[in-house]
Amino acid sequence: MWWTVAGLLVLTLLAPLITTGALLWSVLYAPLTTALPKARTGIDAQITRVYDSRGGQIATLHRFETHIPVSPGDVPKALKDAVVAVEDKRFYSHKGVDFQALIRALKADIEGGGYVEGASTITQQYVKLAYTTGERTLNRKLREVVLAGRLDRKLSKDEILYRYLSNVYFGSGAYGVGAAAETYFRKPAKDLTLSEAALLAGLIRQPSTNEPRSNPTGAESRRRLVLQKMLEQRLVSDGEHRAALGQHLTLQSEVADPYGPATLVYPPEQQEAQYPYFVDYVRRYLIAKYGDTKVYREGLRVETTIDPALQAKADEAVSATLEGTTSPLEMSLVTMEPATGYVRALVGGRDFAKSQVNLALGNCSSVAKSDDTSGPICIDGGGTGRQPGSSFKPFTLAKAFEEGIQPSKVYSGPSTYRFPNCAGEGCTVHNAEGGGYGSLDLAQATTHSVNTVYAQLIQDVGVKETADMAHRLGITMVNPEGTLPSGEPYGPSLTLGAAEASPLDMAAAYGVFANRGVQFPATPVLKVIDAKGKVLEDNTKRDGKRVLAQGIADNVNEILKGVLTSGTGTAADVGRPGGTAGKTGTSEVYSDAWFIGYTPHLSTSVWMGYANSRNPLTNIKGVGKVFGGTFPAQTWHAYMTKVLENAPPDDFPPPAPLPNLPSTTTTAPLFTGGPPETVVVVPYEPPPTVITVPPQQLYPALTVPPYPQAPTTVRPNAPPSSLPPRTSTTVPSLLGPH
Repeated sequence: MWWTVAGLLVLTLLAPLITTGALLWSVLYAPLTTALPKARTGIDAQITRVYDSRGGQIATLHRFETHIPVSPGDVPKALKDAVVAVEDKRFYSHKGVDFQALIRALKADIEGGGYVEGASTITQQYVKLAYTTGERTLNRKLREVVLAGRLDRKLSKDEILYRYLSNVYFGSGAYGVGAAAETYFRKPAKDLTLSEAALLAGLIRQPSTNEPRSNPTGAESRRRLVLQKMLEQRLVSDGEHRAALGQHLTLQSEVADPYGPATLVYPPEQQEAQYPYFVDYVRRYLIAKYGDTKVYREGLRVETTIDPALQAKADEAVSATLEGTTSPLEMSLVTMEPATGYVRALVGGRDFAKSQVNLALGNCSSVAKSDDTSGPICIDGGGTGRQPGSSFKPFTLAKAFEEGIQPSKVYSGPSTYRFPNCAGEGCTVHNAEGGGYGSLDLAQATTHSVNTVYAQLIQDVGVKETADMAHRLGITMVNPEGTLPSGEPYGPSLTLGAAEASPLDMAAAYGVFANRGVQFPATPVLKVIDAKGKVLEDNTKRDGKRVLAQGIADNVNEILKGVLTSGTGTAADVGRPGGTAGKTGTSEVYSDAWFIGYTPHLSTSVWMGYANSRNPLTNIKGVGKVFGGTFPAQTWHAYMTKVLENAPPDDFPPPAPLPNLPSTTTTAPLFTGGPPETVVVVPYEPPPTVITVPPQQLYPALTVPPYPQAPTTVRPNAPPSSLPPRTSTTVPSLLGPH
């Protein structure tokens, strides 16, 4: 009996090897008894149409160029070598399938308990384009392997590579090298240089993420990687590599005459969008959720949230501020409805025809991607992102309230504060223009944006806890784990806006305060309907999620109202003291200036800075140093004055008292290598409240239903008494806005 059991065990262990061997033999050596399936030719595509909130068509999304056919002789050797180097360096030696890589991928599938995409050769990638549907299943992968092996025996390597390059997607709606060469470089494929070929080859892996017009940094990084791989594989000489490497990616719209050799990328020849920056946001949102193929090929009907009247006012306000200045000085403005998440207006820069970097959006290269698209998602396309300066402070304030710290808590406000147990740069914090204060409470410190108080507050709250709060409210570029992309932890300067954010995320996060703690993630889309009439997405009925207790949001609102009436944002005051709140922000060396303000029904962020550098905002239109309280606050005022012109008064509800919550004290190092620092930590989980937005008439947003009511306390047994009176403190006049 034992030998029977042993035999079964051996057979069980050998079964995967037998199966793999049989598959290997059938792919490589079995006679071709049947013909290959008929390959799809060209790219069948239907036009996706985009509409505003009133039903007017504002754009079409499709391939910017028709599928431009090229002959095999038109594909330059440099492009073929570049694609092989970065996509499949063993292309000319394997038989259509790289079984070494495939076995490693199958092992990862088994160990991971699911399907893992990977190990695809160029032949397999072409099979996926021409013969399969592309679904992520093991059956599709096995069929792809079989067809790739058969195709390799039927066609020459050069023919396979030619067919692949004639159909692969290069971003910006361009399928095939003919369309890509014309779209990006305005030249036929046969005239591509080595540097241009490397740029195109680098796009294949992530064509939307590394699109050169909207993410030149990412595209340039990929171009350099391709050139390096070509050098390592001896496909170019040292001299050729050195010459091509120096031809940096340059957007033709940003330079009249580039200094020295450059790889010039041209803007699209035709702009079909009525509101190009908003449509660019829509396009990126759709691709993030549904992929390029569905957006560019499947003829969707996309009903959006944009309000043409608000968009016109936003464009007018930004243009008025930028009048008399020149690029690369830029400004962005985003307006969203807190009670729905609808983005009503979006300005991503002064001229989309000249720059397709959408400064209203962020940079998601360091953000962990998630399959969950029900919450806030990072939308790429905004360059490197922007430091929010002191407009980040309300996130620390909200976390402090969660941990039981009262608005009346008093701190000292010296002109300079040095973090304890800190060595090296970044240990000393200064107030704006070096102003010093006496003792002042949190409400006063927020109103007057006192950096040295917030440097102390984040030590009481915790850096990681502050990062988690910002991410929870919708700042998608901030890691909730409290670490940088390098793995290093954020420092306490996080509270002063050292991490990057986007104008879209800032408007959305402040919208949570306006909506009394209930989050509706920002969206540009009302409905998405496919060509067969199936509704893929319907945001006319949305579930909101409580991410912040109502009492905490109300107390944040109460404090941020003072920023407009008596603090750093008085230039934004529109004469509605009970119904407007906000915060200024200025990053280090004045390179970014912000004002984010909101009413109970609209949240609007305004950013100003240089598009392509961290240069300081100095000597602009007579202003020596640009703070958030200058041009951004003034732009917000000009815009919102017109938006609210005929709106009835609408104030924020008075805040309920914050309970004095019990806290637990733990010790954690504030700085790596330093001694432990006392950090106050209170475990907190928002109540699992779900709010549903009923069908409603679209904008004007001022007519949306009243706020959903929720319990006014975060925890049970909150004391009914009012907030303790603020400590009487004389606050000196500010030496400069912040």
